[in-house]
Amino acid sequence: MKLSRYEQETVVNYNAGELTATLYTRDKAVMRKLDTLVANFPDTYKLTGQDEVSKTYSFPKSYVSYRKPRAVSTEQRERARQMMITKNKAKSD
Repeated sequence: MKLSRYEQETVVNYNAGELTATLYTRDKAVMRKLDTLVANFPDTYKLTGQDEVSKTYSFPKSYVSYRKPRAVSTEQRERARQMMITKNKAKSD
């Protein structure tokens, strides 16, 4: 079944009273990432349900994180640009 981009949702659910979070997704990219985690860390990540278009996983809620945006200075941006130029020149030679 082909889902629209809008229908490819991911929902993370947890509360203060429990130690685990539940992640429901219809996004194939998220499923691939979580399936890899389930395979590599079966004691931590669990596949708890699935149907033809979605999967549900559980894992410790401490693994849900919030990050502040990365601040990149003009100098860092220019250095990265120069590195990419050098890398691309080396590939084309």
